[in-house]
Parts: sequence; structure tokens; C-alpha cells
Amino acid sequence: MILKHSFYQQPDAVNIAKELLGKVICTNINKHFTSAIIVETEAYLGIGDKASHAYAGRRTARNEVMYGPPGFAYVYLCYGIHHLFNVVTNVAGIPHAVLLRAVKPLEGESWMLKRRGITQATKNYTSGPGKLSAALGIQTKHNGLDLTGRLIWIEDQNIHVQASQIISTPRIGVDYAGADALLPYRFLVKPNAF
Repeated sequence: MILKHSFYQQPDAVNIAKELLGKVICTNINKHFTSAIIVETEAYLGIGDKASHAYAGRRTARNEVMYGPPGFAYVYLCYGIHHLFNVVTNVAGIPHAVLLRAVKPLEGESWMLKRRGITQATKNYTSGPGKLSAALGIQTKHNGLDLTGRLIWIEDQNIHVQASQIISTPRIGVDYAGADALLPYRFLVKPNAF
């Protein structure tokens, strides 16, 4: 079942980040279907979170989708090369988002490998948000896409992740955020090779 906008409309992005673990992200890019289980996420809490692109109410052409309704894709370019995929959460006007950091491939693995430019799967070829987006065919042109459509969407396939399987850690690559970098807003499913 495709997750509806109401799933993303919850006020707590940290909780959504945990609830997305075990959900399945699907893409149908250029008529090539791929799907993967979400196994790592990070929450970003908008204007009060120094690690967020919307910290202190910052609004730019790049992050404007964060201020829109929930259930839409926020995809941006990192270091000029990596396309990073986030889901917008909360309600319009409150710029919360969850970054997907790692997935476990399910379907369409041959296309994932081809998009990554490799011939054999390794345990980490979809770990890291840039690798994940590359494997699934997600690019910045998908920024602002409605995630209840049929190009990129997230499904609940009744894959249950127990609370005991979830590990929380500080977020990665946001040292500039000071104390906010240390917040335990990164969530992983353990044990997991991906």
C-alpha cells in the first residue's frame, strides 16, 4: 500500500524517520522498476535545527519544497555530484524532512547496478544517500515530486522492524551544526549488511 500524505503529516519527523525503517521505496524511472527496503534514515527539524537547510527560516529556491505540503520529495545536489533524497514531513509552512541514507535492494537490482556503474553487488552499493539515489535513479529533477504518484513512492509491505532492532546515533556530515550535530536523529536497522 502506498503511503498517503497523512503518514508524512505527523508533527514529529524523528518518529517518522523511525517509522520509515522497513518501508519500501519504489521508483519507476524511464520505465525501469526498482524497489528497496529502507534501512537507514535521518530526521531534520526545520527552523530550530542548525543541521537543517531551513534553519532560522532560511528559504531558497533549493529548499522551498520543504515549506510545502508533506509527502513530497526534497532532492538536492551535495558537493555538486550526489543527489540526496528526502521526504517532506509535518504540514505546509513547517520545513521538516527525513533523509533516506541506506536501502536493501529488492527488485530491479540489475538496473541499480547499471545506474551505479558496477557489475556486481557489494554490501554497501546502496548505503549512503548519494549511492541510494543513484541506484534508484533519483535526481534533482525529481525535487518537488508528489510521493503518492507512480514515479517515486514509498509502500508499506508489512515488513515489521522491532524497536529492539533500531539503533539511533548522531547524524553524519553535519559537524557545522555544533550541538545539533550530536542529536540522535539518525536511525539504522541492525543487524543489516546494508
